[in-house]
Amino acid sequence: MTDRVALTIAEGIAHVRLARGDKLNALDPAMFEALAAAIERLAGASDVRCVLLSGEGRGFCAGLDMAAMAGMAGMQAGGTGGLLTAERTHGLANLAQQVAWGWRTLPQPVVAALHGVVLGGGLQVASGADVRLVAGDARLSVRELHWGIVPDMAGFALWRGTVRDDVLRECTYTAREFDGAEAVALGFATRVAADPLAEAQALCRAIAGRNPDAIRAAKRLFAVAADGDAATILRAESDEQARLLGTANQREQVMANMEKRAARFRDG
Repeated sequence: MTDRVALTIAEGIAHVRLARGDKLNALDPAMFEALAAAIERLAGASDVRCVLLSGEGRGFCAGLDMAAMAGMAGMQAGGTGGLLTAERTHGLANLAQQVAWGWRTLPQPVVAALHGVVLGGGLQVASGADVRLVAGDARLSVRELHWGIVPDMAGFALWRGTVRDDVLRECTYTAREFDGAEAVALGFATRVAADPLAEAQALCRAIAGRNPDAIRAAKRLFAVAADGDAATILRAESDEQARLLGTANQREQVMANMEKRAARFRDG
């Protein structure tokens, strides 16, 4: 796709790879633009049933490329060259937030494979995924206070449902590092994987093998459940189910189960 992000699509799975391995996939302006472009591309991809997010090289993402960001106009005066603008350039988000929040808004589930360093902005990008598989020896951190700043790439919105408030405060205030096992215990990751990429690929294949209409409906329900009251959630469940029952893909799922074969779904 670019020299910052590689995107391939095969068998209903889109693999988005941070491709700046020589810099530990650190986030510079070009990386922000490339990630946002990948999210935009996938938002309308009816042939994509699941998204795999990973980083090339020795780590997932080391966070902000501070040297590159410091060179941008306005950084010395407390600005960030337009990245962290108050203007909402991508729906609810600005560009910096979109590269993390945008995964949550995709219609497809997103599975992140995390290894090596997952620091600061890198942790926020990963947190947008629906599921995060992490290597036991990975190094993670809410790193921003190390640089005298705060998380502002949608981290607070994304961590709200997974990380306990006092735990998040401690990790944020101290900027300390923790490994994959502790990341799972704290709520930053889903589970430890001996080979995160291989296990993420297997998980994506499993998801891609389910009724894509039901998968997208389930993701919409998770979005409603995050903020909706009971009445709103209950109504959304009923509405989504009514739209699914009796459709071609739903009938195909039943027949495939009965005939003990792989289902043949229609995309779009």
